[in-house]
Amino acid sequence: MKKWIALLVIIILSYQWFGSPQYSVAESLTDTSTTALKSNTSVQHSVAQNNNALIQQAFEHQQENVQVQGLGTVIKLLPDDNKGSRHQRLIVKISSSFTVLVAHNIDLAPRVEAISVGDEIEFYGVYEWNNKGGVVHWTHHDPNGRHLNGWLLHQGKTYQ
Repeated sequence: MKKWIALLVIIILSYQWFGSPQYSVAESLTDTSTTALKSNTSVQHSVAQNNNALIQQAFEHQQENVQVQGLGTVIKLLPDDNKGSRHQRLIVKISSSFTVLVAHNIDLAPRVEAISVGDEIEFYGVYEWNNKGGVVHWTHHDPNGRHLNGWLLHQGKTYQ
């Protein structure tokens, strides 16, 4: 009986340690990205700007559930969405002709308090298509550990 329990513990720990290959690699990239974000903001801005093209491509192809990192300028602060989980909503311009809605869950992550129109914001989350440019959500940690952690970066502070 003890051998079976030990085997079960090893299997569970192995799964938690290695997980599925996709999740482990992606989580590793997120951790690397977050570390780089804190240590070298200019490099990260370059990465985020390059990924803005991925967001525009996802819009053009009407894609959903696309993990993205982007950078843009806040052009409008919308009222919070209080239906279900509460979300802080921002319209972010990521290129001269393209905007995206960022919906940040403020039940799971801190609100970005000192944000204003004209501020630069960087984000990491999941893109969902809609005909207005799309929505980026999952910009917060996952308390259940089943999803990549997202974040917002504003004036050097990470909101997760």
